[in-house]
Amino acid sequence: MSRPQPQAHTQQTQQLHLAVALDGAGWHPAAWRAPDARPGELFTAGYWADLVTEAEHGLLDLVTIEDTLALQGSAITGPDERTDQVRGRLDAVLIASRVAPLTSRIGLIPTTNVTHTEPFHLSTALATLDFTSLGRAGWRPQLSFRADDAAHFGRRTTPALTADDARDSELIAKRLAPLFAEATDVVEVVRRLWDSWEDDAVVRDAATGRFLDRNRLHPIEFTGEHFSVRGPSITPRPPQGQPPVAVVAHAGIPYELAARGGDLVFVTPHSGPGAAAILAELETAKAVVGRPADLPLKVFADLLVFLDDRPGEAARQRERLDELDGAPLRSDAEIFTGTPSELADLLLDRRTAGLDGFRLRPGRLPHDLAAITRGLVPELQRRGAFRTAYTAQTLRGHLGLARPANRYAPSPSAA
Repeated sequence: MSRPQPQAHTQQTQQLHLAVALDGAGWHPAAWRAPDARPGELFTAGYWADLVTEAEHGLLDLVTIEDTLALQGSAITGPDERTDQVRGRLDAVLIASRVAPLTSRIGLIPTTNVTHTEPFHLSTALATLDFTSLGRAGWRPQLSFRADDAAHFGRRTTPALTADDARDSELIAKRLAPLFAEATDVVEVVRRLWDSWEDDAVVRDAATGRFLDRNRLHPIEFTGEHFSVRGPSITPRPPQGQPPVAVVAHAGIPYELAARGGDLVFVTPHSGPGAAAILAELETAKAVVGRPADLPLKVFADLLVFLDDRPGEAARQRERLDELDGAPLRSDAEIFTGTPSELADLLLDRRTAGLDGFRLRPGRLPHDLAAITRGLVPELQRRGAFRTAYTAQTLRGHLGLARPANRYAPSPSAA
């Protein structure tokens, strides 16, 4: 497949957003055994640089980078003893920091744990990423409920999910409600810390010897059930002001987390009506938490994809991986198997429910990523449904989100 090239639009339609979720050798647990996989390079900087630069060549809005505190497992309830699947990973924020200077436009959203990680540390790490990427950082907060995660720290225990809980996303959310409440506080603290320096706090006046206007640094004085943070941050306000916060949500309580503190939410419908129902639930969540009507919340639907130009070949390759793994692939997201053109049909049809875009999870890396950038993207361009060049410099710009005002700075009318 060739690189996507600008095409004459055969029809005019609203352009959609596209993201790719990067995880190891791909989202199929046997993907590392695919013919063109690169298992020997999973723990190298070059592997991740190649993936993200490929995504940028495809003009994608952003990539997300998965992370966990414990070794991957085949069940969400705890670890396993399997040795035939990829285990181990590099730190997502450090991966994003490494590839930031090698790219120039694509958004970088690492996943970080918020249950066992201090919000002050998260705020500085992510603000630093926004500086090193020149305004292309985002953040996906992820809570942790596994006992083996907690055992790495020894400070607390967390609710253990049962097999019955794991069968229903609403049951999971209810069991983990205290952790979602804590995650809401973490997001709030991180956002306040990002604002704790006004944009013009750094003066850098060599003539007077004045580097900093200390009056433009603000303690946040947050006190909550789980922690208290005084602030201010040690890192100036990020280039975007507030790097976009992205939440993966499957049920009512996480929808409210997204509505309170998110700019972007990844959801998992399995049909057009399912997408419409989720959008309605998000509207309810926004009303419950009192989200301002003029504050956008972008909604991307997740799809796990296997792609090939040859009809039927993607299905054959998926079946082969299922055989190697010993079981059919299961996912919280809808699984699509087919050609890039067929996927374009699905995305444009599904978008009519009101979705802003899609986050695609490549079943195999790098194969399905290349099929997205070199097959799907040109097809969407031909239909006038995807950009032919980047038009913004920052992740907020790609998503159509304005740079927010600093909550602690005096308003122009009061200045």
